[in-house]
Amino acid sequence: MQYKKSDFYYDLPESQIAQTPAEPRDSSRLLVYDRKTRRITDRVFRDIVEYLQKGDLLVINNTKVLPARMYARTQHGGAVEILLLKRYDLNTWEVLMRPGKKGKIGAKMTVCDELSFTVKDITETGERVVEFAYDGAFEDVLSRVGTMPLPPYIKEKLENQARYNTVYSKVDGSAAAPTAGLHFTKELLETLKAKGVEIAEVLLHVGLGTFRPVSEEIITDHKMHSEFYQIDEVAAEKINAAKREGRRVIAVGTTSVRTLESVADENGFVRACSGNTEIFLYPPYQMKCVDALITNFHLPESTLIMLVACLTGREEILDVYKYAVENKYRFFSFGDACLIL
Repeated sequence: MQYKKSDFYYDLPESQIAQTPAEPRDSSRLLVYDRKTRRITDRVFRDIVEYLQKGDLLVINNTKVLPARMYARTQHGGAVEILLLKRYDLNTWEVLMRPGKKGKIGAKMTVCDELSFTVKDITETGERVVEFAYDGAFEDVLSRVGTMPLPPYIKEKLENQARYNTVYSKVDGSAAAPTAGLHFTKELLETLKAKGVEIAEVLLHVGLGTFRPVSEEIITDHKMHSEFYQIDEVAAEKINAAKREGRRVIAVGTTSVRTLESVADENGFVRACSGNTEIFLYPPYQMKCVDALITNFHLPESTLIMLVACLTGREEILDVYKYAVENKYRFFSFGDACLIL
């Protein structure tokens, strides 16, 4: 069957788009959906301990969001906003620039006294390749002048920048957070480990393409964005041991799913590797590695709701979302969570 993007539409009141994160992290609501019984249970996120069993393998994405949004001035005094997308080398980045017309090749711009850049190239899709000039370490300068690149549907200012990163974030490189992981506290992770839940860390740097709408009506015509991923030897062995022993592999977030399913063979086994993935998951795709999923609630007609539908089927996930809307769950990046078993 050829699905249209409109097949994944649902109606969401704007008032249910979360503007601020829950405090503490694990106090957000949790919708638990059992695929076998089709039963929905309303819980709080920290109750997830009751649903994870000894021997389960939780796969988390340890990427870290950079304070990647900056404001600069052109040589003629004009204002420009840039968003770091992809690092090419020590000083060179691909960036999203607004307004783009000011980003002609050769243009020089100043962020502050200690940071400036020159536009070196323009990509096929209109992003700019810029070379930065600065003193000291780039990350140190960025921490002082950059701000978190919150999604466009979040209008309120984020008081605590650390709340747009997971407590286990390690590797700089994302333009957006793997938001399903935002619900975990260090204490909750320790509680799960004490119960016998194993944790494997993978890496996928989340690109801005995660917010790009599906532009084609027939979803198979949509071209996915590319994102860098990495699975190391330790993670690969943990994942493969779980598959061999029939233990559940539970992905935290769609980014972990994309990483695992990009690499998995027909039996769900993975290998240590890195690269760029453009995988697009939509029904009737059957997950090879992932057995269950912890995720947030995603935008209508987005590639993310299509991915989640691979686990449940289209009609079922829309029924779950309808229930979530009617029961006042909070949606999107700072919203509530969903556990699909």
